[in-house]
Amino acid sequence: MIVMGHIIGPYGIYGWIKINPCTEYLDGLMEYSQWWLSNENTEWQKVHVVNGRIHGTTLLAKLEECTDRTQATKLKGTQIAIPRDWLPDLPENGTDGYYWADLVNAKVINLKGEELGTVVGLFETGANDVLRITETDNEKKEILIPCISQYVVKVDLKNAQIIVDWNRDY
Repeated sequence: MIVMGHIIGPYGIYGWIKINPCTEYLDGLMEYSQWWLSNENTEWQKVHVVNGRIHGTTLLAKLEECTDRTQATKLKGTQIAIPRDWLPDLPENGTDGYYWADLVNAKVINLKGEELGTVVGLFETGANDVLRITETDNEKKEILIPCISQYVVKVDLKNAQIIVDWNRDY
């Protein structure tokens, strides 16, 4: 399974959920009619997507298995995943050898060897993608680093690390 987002809460009274997607496009998850949901205490469970739409910077979705706000509220914090083999194959060469979801939870280390934090997500600005990092020393502080070759030196998926040319005080 590859995590493609997480549920941030209910939306409305009819069981809709609000999602923070880890996809290049906000509605990228809507390409799949089935998702798998899990949190740290449960096994992956398959659900069926009935409907969805973009709402600001989030995605709203209606699941067949979620019929009211109470059920939707219980899903808050749940991860959303799909089987990795459902994703299109990536090019063998080039710089786009990973999906955004591959970068989530990767440790970010600068050229001085300092651990800056952990990737919690990405977003698109139009000019480039941006890494959202929760700072190691202060989980409430977020660092934003443009995901361009000038700053992202190396992406090491095997060790879940990203090496960046970025100082703590930027």
